[in-house]
Amino acid sequence: MSSATPTSRPVVLTAPSADATQSLARRLASVARPGDLICLWGELGAGKTVFAKGFGAGLGVTATINSPTFVLMAEYEGRLPFFHLDLYRLVDAADALAGGLFDNRQEAGVTLVEWPDRLGAALPADRLDVRLDGSADEPRRITVVAWTPDLERYLAAAGATA
Repeated sequence: MSSATPTSRPVVLTAPSADATQSLARRLASVARPGDLICLWGELGAGKTVFAKGFGAGLGVTATINSPTFVLMAEYEGRLPFFHLDLYRLVDAADALAGGLFDNRQEAGVTLVEWPDRLGAALPADRLDVRLDGSADEPRRITVVAWTPDLERYLAAAGATA
């Protein structure tokens, strides 16, 4: 992650189930604006795709959201265009940039990136980080970090009750 300092204290929550993870993601999606970048951090099985499904639902996406591991990026229509990237199979930022995974279309929608560590130094500072810790059926610890003041609206949404 960036060596910069978050704009405020992170919000740390416990999600006891996949439904709770999706509920949090839907709340966050309710405050999404064009151009937002959401980075999902966590090990395999931490719930990143579960979160992405909830986020898409919160944007009004009606299509089935699956992990785009083998296609690298999936695009969905909702209240805002939703770009879901999974960089797991990439080695570094050069692969992502050469593959055209980031372009001007994303300025009109929200981009959610699984495995953002693959971007290394190319990872933009203007982003929201969501770290999911846990696996299998155990509760997840979810930490939401805003790196710019504009993204603090997500912290308020994360702290709101469903």
